[in-house]
Amino acid sequence: MGTRLVAAGAAVLTVGAGLGLRAVAAGSVAKYGGDALYTLLLVALAVLVAPRIRPLVAAGSALALSWAVEFLQLSDVPAELAARSTAARLVLGSTFNAPDLFWYAVGAAVGGLVHGAVGSALSRRPVPYSPHPLHQGE
Repeated sequence: MGTRLVAAGAAVLTVGAGLGLRAVAAGSVAKYGGDALYTLLLVALAVLVAPRIRPLVAAGSALALSWAVEFLQLSDVPAELAARSTAARLVLGSTFNAPDLFWYAVGAAVGGLVHGAVGSALSRRPVPYSPHPLHQGE
């Protein structure tokens, strides 16, 4: 199974986990769990777009984007967009909350560790035999 396929599956599972969490939990568990899953989703999307991305780069990029969105909430832009669009509300949020920064880091750390472990497992898999020399390693 290719890296992109695994990343796409991880993204779908992460969205499902987020929706499931919101359905069964409330308060801090739903909020902060959602924050970690948000950044975990960004790690999966980074790998989907750039399958050769290193785990630390994928996790760091996802964390930087998550933090940028959170700090953007110190302005009125996300709240104004969220008032007009459900998608903007889901992606950008509306109000700054400092503890979110920690939970984004948790999501990035988990994403980086999973990406590293899965990437390592995928690189150790046997290459299927092909009798044609031009097809070796495909």
